[in-house]
Amino acid sequence: MREWWIHVGLICIPLVAVYLHIPPPQLSPALQKWHSAGEEFHFRGRKIFYRDSYGALGSSDVVILLHGFPTSSHDWSKIWDPLTQRFHRVIALDFLGFGFSDKPRPHRYSIFEQASVVEALVAHLGLSSQRVNVVSHDYGDTVALELLYRSDQNRTGHLTFNSLCLSNGGLFPETHHPRLLQMLLKDSSFLAPLLTRLTNYVIFQKGLGEVFGPYTQPTDAEFWDMWTSLRYNDGNLVLDSILQYINQRFKHRDRWVGALTSTFVPLHMIYGPLDPVNPHPQFIRLYQQLVQRSTITVLDEHISHYPQLEDPTGFLNAYFNFIHSF
Repeated sequence: MREWWIHVGLICIPLVAVYLHIPPPQLSPALQKWHSAGEEFHFRGRKIFYRDSYGALGSSDVVILLHGFPTSSHDWSKIWDPLTQRFHRVIALDFLGFGFSDKPRPHRYSIFEQASVVEALVAHLGLSSQRVNVVSHDYGDTVALELLYRSDQNRTGHLTFNSLCLSNGGLFPETHHPRLLQMLLKDSSFLAPLLTRLTNYVIFQKGLGEVFGPYTQPTDAEFWDMWTSLRYNDGNLVLDSILQYINQRFKHRDRWVGALTSTFVPLHMIYGPLDPVNPHPQFIRLYQQLVQRSTITVLDEHISHYPQLEDPTGFLNAYFNFIHSF
């Protein structure tokens, strides 16, 4: 009997240690460089990380990049320099709860709040009267649609869009297929606190790797940077709160899809067709049916959910062709 309790203790002690705290990993040189190149501003008492690079001379064009879940602005690192060669200013931020921004808990994260964060950043940078080009991915797509809605409704403090380019986001709840862990985290108030603490790098790498193509997997160093960004300021502990955006997409579908289908802002979709989250051909057929004013680029068949990382050249070519078309 005593031996049985010893075995239980040997199992439970490390689990309790994991549950209580695992120190976050140190920033790699690549992440440290990204962080050092950025700045912070305050939104409702919270620190928001952003990067703002001045680029092409003789241009006044501004592009704002909105990242996806569960990663950060570092998702744009592979296309950052080419964008600075085309645009006067290239701006990206880490949404509240992501990357190097504050990750308050408990906190009711929402798409509406993230859109307000973007508007506040634009005001902070003195760009409220500037027409801006927005490029978004995944979670950032829905934030972009809320911004688009506010713009078309002429809400106070809204962005003035010059164009919007979307990529591989769950725009339509009926064609969106979240991963199993995401469903467990967003819907299980009992399991979520345990899962957020016990999810480790191996689980993270496996889950994220499933939404990359088999020939376009991140390197070990890239996976580790994504994990480090997530763990920074204990970001793993707010995943369940952030994931309520999936429920928000259902609740506010008419508002956000309505903005997409009714706007006169130039639209483009860059799509990786191997995406298991927004699968081909259901997603792109519905997009073509509902958003008839938008142009579309479908990338090579082996490109999946992160096109800007899996095929940065193809992504840039598609985007520049779009920008030069109007």
